[in-house]
Amino acid sequence: MTDYLQAVFAMLGPGEGRFADAAAWHRLEEDLGRKLPSDYKRIVDAYAPVQINGHLFLAHPATGRFNLGEDIRSTSATWAQSAWQSYVTGPDDDPRVFCDLSHLTFGTAQGLVPLAATDQGAAIFGAPQVHGFTDGVVVQGSEGDWAGHAMTFAEWLYRYLTGEEMAGWDSTVFYPGPVLLEYLPVEPGQRARVAHGPERGM
Repeated sequence: MTDYLQAVFAMLGPGEGRFADAAAWHRLEEDLGRKLPSDYKRIVDAYAPVQINGHLFLAHPATGRFNLGEDIRSTSATWAQSAWQSYVTGPDDDPRVFCDLSHLTFGTAQGLVPLAATDQGAAIFGAPQVHGFTDGVVVQGSEGDWAGHAMTFAEWLYRYLTGEEMAGWDSTVFYPGPVLLEYLPVEPGQRARVAHGPERGM
């Protein structure tokens, strides 16, 4: 059985842990009223704030800029006022159905929590459960389509980076070779710093 967290670390290379801060996670989780997945927190602590392969963006709860808590609050407020229901065509693509929710909320203990996003318009959420799987992943793609993934965030990220269609319809983005990591600046005057993961043989 694949250890997807270790597979992600092997693909991205050694994390720098620039802003790892247990207290920042505690404050964020207190605000949300729920724990976030441990594999997600380990990935964020190792690399964020970062843009991966030029598309996928991860924020961190301990930074001033690219702050995960602020992103969750602002993104959740936007989604709460959006017409997300207009993209639902039936039970198979209704997040209320595959998350077993009577109604959908964002940024709450029992709702969808924004975890990541792509510059192509996809939104990646954590959910209390997806198809009965605890702490699954929910995606709304750039075309508005909803999908529930009964897997950990680490497995979702691994599959995304290996070219599977994990960020909505027609979302496959695969770059062979080492993964590109763009470490984002968090202080005035800083510049983004580019690094690469190890050779993948892909």
